[in-house]
Amino acid sequence: MMENKVDVLIKRIMGATGISCQNDLAKALGINRSGITHARNNNKIPDKWVLKLYKEFGLNPEWVATGCGNKFLDSGQDHDSEYRYIPKVRAMLSAGGGSFETCSEVIDNLCFKREWLARKGSAAEMVAMEVFGRSMEPEIKEGDTVLIDRSQVNILAGAVYAVGIEETIFVKRLEKRPNQLVLCSDNHDYEPIFLSQDDMESVRIIGKVIWSCREYR
Repeated sequence: MMENKVDVLIKRIMGATGISCQNDLAKALGINRSGITHARNNNKIPDKWVLKLYKEFGLNPEWVATGCGNKFLDSGQDHDSEYRYIPKVRAMLSAGGGSFETCSEVIDNLCFKREWLARKGSAAEMVAMEVFGRSMEPEIKEGDTVLIDRSQVNILAGAVYAVGIEETIFVKRLEKRPNQLVLCSDNHDYEPIFLSQDDMESVRIIGKVIWSCREYR
């Protein structure tokens, strides 16, 4: 029996991106696993998949469809490598009273496995930042570097987010309450920050913190 066209394309995509299973591919595409089944049944991959694969991995749409031409269109990354670099910016996240260092200048690059990044979220929207302050100890300490996925802005109760309030940026656990957003600290010496519905105009959810590391000095 002839192999389903979508199965051929999926194998091609997974081989190029380092994604090892269809569940992880679905996560990378931002769809449910049933979406892949639906594409197989229709024997066609949706155009939005192709756009997502270009934005996320730099895959050439022509190569995805035919296997011909350059595999990648984005020359900024070595897509044949199983690793990808994520920029670390000068801006700092405050675990305390608010950081005024908001410069987006890239000061370093951190290397991660592409497969791991694909499971965690949208690598193209990720950025690393250093933490200033002690309000999130012991989970996140001053000087830690955290990885933020800016595509994940829908609030998951109890998760840690980078949050901008006017000209300052924080790293806090978020809790949603009726007509209220609460910025919580793991360090109980710091009081929660309560934001009313009126305050929300000055708030922006920068992204979800998905990883942290500590450099011992």
